[in-house]
Amino acid sequence: MDRWLRAAVAVLALLTGCAETPAAPAIPVPARHPGTSVPVADPLYPGHGNPGLDVLHYDLDLAWDPRAGTLTGTATLRIRPTVDAASVRLDFQPYEMIEVEVDGVAVPAGVTGEKLTVPVAVTRDRPVTLVVGYRGRPRTTPMPSHRTDTEPLGLTVTRDGGLWTMQEPYGAYTWYPANDHPSDEALYDIAVTVPAGWTAIAGGTPAGVDGRTFRYTSADPVATYLQTLAVGRYRKLTATGPGGVPLTYWYRPGVDERLLPALRKSPSHLSFLVERFGPYPFPTGGVVLVDSASAMETQQMITMGGRVRADRFDQDLLHEFAHQWFGNSVTLTHWADLWLNEGWAMYAQLLYDQSLDGYSDDELEKRLRERDAAPRKRLGPPAWAKPGYFAESNVYLCPAAMLKEVHDRLGDRRFFALATAWVQTQRNTQQDRASFTTFVNRQTGEDFTALIDAWLDSPTTPA
Repeated sequence: MDRWLRAAVAVLALLTGCAETPAAPAIPVPARHPGTSVPVADPLYPGHGNPGLDVLHYDLDLAWDPRAGTLTGTATLRIRPTVDAASVRLDFQPYEMIEVEVDGVAVPAGVTGEKLTVPVAVTRDRPVTLVVGYRGRPRTTPMPSHRTDTEPLGLTVTRDGGLWTMQEPYGAYTWYPANDHPSDEALYDIAVTVPAGWTAIAGGTPAGVDGRTFRYTSADPVATYLQTLAVGRYRKLTATGPGGVPLTYWYRPGVDERLLPALRKSPSHLSFLVERFGPYPFPTGGVVLVDSASAMETQQMITMGGRVRADRFDQDLLHEFAHQWFGNSVTLTHWADLWLNEGWAMYAQLLYDQSLDGYSDDELEKRLRERDAAPRKRLGPPAWAKPGYFAESNVYLCPAAMLKEVHDRLGDRRFFALATAWVQTQRNTQQDRASFTTFVNRQTGEDFTALIDAWLDSPTTPA
């Protein structure tokens, strides 16, 4: 493994100067804001997100009352309009509106059809500050998938009055006004006030506790689907990952103790990934356990369901850690390219499985080809995404099989150098199929276009 890392680092040093990143429109400030994005309209879920707005920063001040089941919030958004518009429109659930201000001036606003409309004209590249005060009971939204391990999306209230959320491909709007689309990443500051004896956990780096208020901050931009929130009577464990990265595990006493041995493997999971893909991309990491049968790669603080199958928990946790590189640090531009996130994380998981079980590369090839055929036939090739079949098996296994073919052609040294260059030089950007293909061809000096196209588009497993 060490020789792969040394080779990857050497190649990365040579390639950094020629890496391509998406160009962003100029904004009238001395330097590019780290939360600047290039939002796009989504081909699968056009009702979510607004390509006319680029949210630079979310400041969320929240309070949860478990007895009343009421969330009270003040969301302060710094927004860069990307077009001239007569109003500001964001995704938001119908909460009771307490106050709405734009640049310090009170304005009327309303929520219709899960869209917050603020009737204030905005000008391209002239940022505004929107403040929204609200309160109400959170409600989830249906998951557009036939998977059996998922629940409704968004902020979920538990039977004992706690909270947790998973929100891919959307659902952040169930607890704060959001441009709920992966192409618009932003910085975050989150403060959550809870009753005595309760804990609030969010994505980002812990920024301290003031009385009953828990604070978190994100210095790296975050897509809305990668943010998380959990509230409950949690206990905390700490550890240290490779490079000294601080890790925090949050578990529910009397519920999650059986999973603690698996959580404590997190440093070894990260070491496995660092050896292949370069340094962990964030200042902290961790895992919060919630009452779910699923798992989510939420940024810096993975959300793991306590009801994930016991025989899959270890592999699933490795998979979600792999997403910190593939999906979080380098994020897809729109949901039609979900394979770009899941294919890499799935292939990393399969390499981990192989390291545990000791089966050969030929056996991995055989298993992948056998497992590729059924989802490709039933669901279509991975690039032919369907709105009602989100995150089903074809976007996991089929692109993982494609990466195995690339790996076979390049060999270990060149493949892991390519993977490391991809995630390290494209850090904090949004990418798509075209940019990935261009990157692979440029970095390897070979033309992989036909191979990539065949595995992403063919209705049958390519030869």
